Amino acid sequence: MKGSPRISCLHLYVEGFISHLSIQEIIRYLQIWMKGSDVDFRGHLFRYHLSTLSKGEIPERIQRLAEKLALLRIRDTARRDLGNQGPMDGEVAYERCRIEQEDFKSFGIIYDGFGLQGIYSSLIAEDERYLNHCHIIFTNQLLGTWDEDDHRYHARVSVYGFPSLISTTGVVEAPAKPREFYLKRRLGVPLEVLKREFRGRFIDHGDPRLTEVIKGYIMQVLFFHMSGNPFCNDPHCRLYNAHWQEELIHAQLGGKYEFCTDHRRFLNRLVRFQ
Repeated sequence: MKGSPRISCLHLYVEGFISHLSIQEIIRYLQIWMKGSDVDFRGHLFRYHLSTLSKGEIPERIQRLAEKLALLRIRDTARRDLGNQGPMDGEVAYERCRIEQEDFKSFGIIYDGFGLQGIYSSLIAEDERYLNHCHIIFTNQLLGTWDEDDHRYHARVSVYGFPSLISTTGVVEAPAKPREFYLKRRLGVPLEVLKREFRGRFIDHGDPRLTEVIKGYIMQVLFFHMSGNPFCNDPHCRLYNAHWQEELIHAQLGGKYEFCTDHRRFLNRLVRFQ
C-alpha cells in the first residue's frame, strides 16, 4: 500500500429515497479516518449535476440521460445484450421521473453497474476527475455485474471505481440469506413468517443497522481508491468481501475488531500523516 494516492476531497451523493441511512453519521465516521480530507455532501446526484446547467439545457440533458439509463436495464440475468432493441417510451419516462424526483423509490429493476458508473462519471466536472478526489454515490437502485465464470449477472452491493457506487438495496438483496431460509421458502412458508423466524440474521429493507453496515463499504471504497484492493480475507475485518448475509453482519457489526492488523496499521499511518 506504499505510495497510495492522497484523497484531499471526498464527495458524497444520494440517488433516490433511502431510509435509515444517516449521512451525517457517515460524514462523522469519514472524518475520523480521513482527517486531512474535505468531506462534502452534495445531495441528490442528478439535481447537483443539473444545477450546473443553464435552464434551457436541462430538458434535453434529462431526456438524453433517461434514454441512456433505460438501456442499462438487465432484463435477463443470463444474457449480456443490454439495449439491443432500444428502450421503450415507458421505460424512458420512468427514468425521467427517477432523474427529476429526489425521493424516487426502487421498484426492483436491476441495472448494469459498470454502465451506470460510466454515465455517472460523465456528470463529474473535469477539474474533479483526479485521484485526489473520491466520489461516492449511495443509490437505492439494484446493481448487477456480469460474471465471466458462470456467464450471468449477479446483484452487487457496490461497484468500485470512478465514481464508486454503493447500493443500499444491494445490501439487502445481494448477499445470500441463510440456506434454511431458501429451503423453507421453497416449501411454501410465507415470507413474513420467515422474516420473523430469521430476524437478525440478515439485513432487511428499512433496517436500523444499515448506516453501520454502509460504513464498511465506504472503507472498501477508500481502500480501492488508495490501493486498488478494497477487500480483506479476514472475516472479522470491515473490508471482508461477504457473500452471505451472516458474513456481512459479522464483519460489519459483530467482528472481534473493526479492522485487521494490516489494515488498521495502514489507517493509523494515514491518519498520522494527514
